Amino acid sequence: MSAANGAAVLSVRNLVKHFEVGGGLFGGPRATVKAVDGVSFDIRRGETLGLVGESGCGKTTTGRCILHLEPPTSGSIVFEGRDLGAMAQAELRKLRRRIQVIFQDPYSSLNPRMTVGEMIAEPLAVHGIVPEPQARAERVNELLQQVGLPVSMARRYAHQLSGGQRQRVGIARALATEPSLIVCDEPVSALDVSIQAQIINLLEELQERLGLAYLFVAHDLSVVRHISDRVAVMYLGRVVEITDRDSLYASPQHPYTKALLSAVPIPDPALERVRERTVLGGEVPSLLQPPAGCVFHSRCPVALEQCRSEVPELREVRPAHRAACLRL
Repeated sequence: MSAANGAAVLSVRNLVKHFEVGGGLFGGPRATVKAVDGVSFDIRRGETLGLVGESGCGKTTTGRCILHLEPPTSGSIVFEGRDLGAMAQAELRKLRRRIQVIFQDPYSSLNPRMTVGEMIAEPLAVHGIVPEPQARAERVNELLQQVGLPVSMARRYAHQLSGGQRQRVGIARALATEPSLIVCDEPVSALDVSIQAQIINLLEELQERLGLAYLFVAHDLSVVRHISDRVAVMYLGRVVEITDRDSLYASPQHPYTKALLSAVPIPDPALERVRERTVLGGEVPSLLQPPAGCVFHSRCPVALEQCRSEVPELREVRPAHRAACLRL
């Protein structure tokens, strides 16, 4: 975790991403999946923003929209002062090298037909960063050493590497284009716990050295607590709470955040036995038919009648601590 400065490298405002489904071969009725529904946040240079929530809440889709792997339905994504949605494809392609991604599955994201060296060298050649083949090979060796791998790895293929080694290759490939922002899409969830710690420590060291900003998408709150400066909690396509890491874990304000944190195991058995738990009832509603009003009201243990019809605004409930709840 690195100290961030005041300049925002990324500003997301009212991001919306809807998917049209249905109307296939037999012309069934069309419906809209509201995967992301009005998300806003900033990430400053050198900062890590953790984006957490249950599976299907819209975390990964938010990351894909920022990368423009999915075109947003509406809203703005401003990166280093430039609105990505207003840029022509040629301009966007040039800027894209400054935003990179580390994928969840380090095996499926690597090309099995290419050596490690070829995979890391490819973005250097595509973006014209290191045009000369000899200099490119030297840069590949530098990047391998930067992520803690021996230069001999350049001659190996993905199937010859362990999961942790593959993820280090993915990180080296992301670093090759000299980015200022990296979207980390659950980068340690497929790894053993001991290897997770090594990868998290590597990401923190690289951030400290290179001034990188991270959007760290995850569902594991203990991992997010370790690496993040600030944390945004998502539920059914909306951010329901956002604040700095210490405030979120010490004093969560939204009922959903409280429920998530109460499910995280505590290493002390005595404390684990006596602590209060918040158990959510019911199922997560479908994104095809999200509840009216507050999207969380159907599972909320403290919901009011007005929660059924009124959409709570994400507002400041404490200094630098915003939450979307009508009870606050």
